[in-house]
Amino acid sequence: MAESQQEEHAHQQGGYRVYVIVWFWLLVFTLIEVGVVVIGVPQWILVSSLLILALMKAALIIAYFMHLRYERLSLVYIVITPLLLGFVLFGALGPDALHVFFSR
Repeated sequence: MAESQQEEHAHQQGGYRVYVIVWFWLLVFTLIEVGVVVIGVPQWILVSSLLILALMKAALIIAYFMHLRYERLSLVYIVITPLLLGFVLFGALGPDALHVFFSR
């Protein structure tokens, strides 16, 4: 009985270590985003780097804080597919919506 409690305690401590590491990487990505904005890079580099960093941060949050890293692949597809469809719809309908908005 004591061994199972020790194993559970070790598992809990390891879990907190993972959260601290993920938090550190989220902080690093955020500081990189702020740095890219402050140094004034060209707009296409700014937009693409901010999008890539935001997707990396979202992937970390989904994997570790939403606990999907340890789920079956089908559950991950259930979460990722609507996200990708949203990007496709925005990419397809966004330019037309902006054209209509600015043509008034």
